[in-house]
Amino acid sequence: MNTQRLVADAKETALGLARSGWKPGAASWQEGAEATQIKVLGEQFLAGAKLAIHMLVRGGYASEYDAVVARKLANILTGGPLTSPQLVSEQYVLDLEREAFVSLCGEKKTQERIAHTLKTGKPLRN
Repeated sequence: MNTQRLVADAKETALGLARSGWKPGAASWQEGAEATQIKVLGEQFLAGAKLAIHMLVRGGYASEYDAVVARKLANILTGGPLTSPQLVSEQYVLDLEREAFVSLCGEKKTQERIAHTLKTGKPLRN
């Protein structure tokens, strides 16, 4: 996050949204706008991601709970239980993200991390 680029990045994001048909205040994309397709890599990549996460924990670079969060993220990025690389809708990925977020929010360690960050401004590695 380069603070010198905040305005330029925000402008680029806004222009991208304008080109895609999104209207400020709209609950969703404008009717007739193209549905965004996202390529996800499926179970094969998920297995590799889980191995990398395991090695980070074994090497002492990540805590056990870091691994829990990382596996949730890997599941989102790979498209969940898909067996092969394929294109999925943006809504499919958003649904995976929402499911992971809600399940993590119910975890005591996530709540501790949120409270600590709000209190101190620094992340908690629990």
